[in-house]
Amino acid sequence: MIITPTAIEGVALLDIDPHKDERGFFARSYCPQELADAGYEFNLSQANVSYNARKGTLRGLHYQAAPTPDPKIVRCERGSIWDVALDLRPHSKTYLQWTGTELSQDNARAQIIPAGCAHGFVSLKDDSQVLYLMGAEYVADLARGVRWNDPAFSIEWPLTPEVIGDRDATYPDFEVT
Repeated sequence: MIITPTAIEGVALLDIDPHKDERGFFARSYCPQELADAGYEFNLSQANVSYNARKGTLRGLHYQAAPTPDPKIVRCERGSIWDVALDLRPHSKTYLQWTGTELSQDNARAQIIPAGCAHGFVSLKDDSQVLYLMGAEYVADLARGVRWNDPAFSIEWPLTPEVIGDRDATYPDFEVT
């Protein structure tokens, strides 16, 4: 794996390092030891899949509150998404900053998002499928979110979402702490 830190503390891009031959290629897409050696602790707890039928489908921005925050590694297995990580950790030097990147079946890139950061994406193609490797199990009572277009964050989305769940569309304005 090729691990590239982003401007947001604890967020990194994970690229494969393919070994190619006449059959195609083979590459490691997840290795907890390589992540730990690079300073990213991640213990796989569960894996989830999100299928998004239409271009312009928005999911997020979601996070899980303490005592069970949910770090994640996100990869687009089919299609393409614009993936966003938003730092909501009040004591972080990158608090309220965000980073976005395209994840697609073509670039085979993933993004690691630490606990305390919100995550969301918008699909850039029809029939996009996203794989989430979760560092904590989902706890419904701890599920939280912030609105994708909240002026407190000024996130630059590459397109205006067309399909948004009620919950994601109606989060209140974020109150800066």
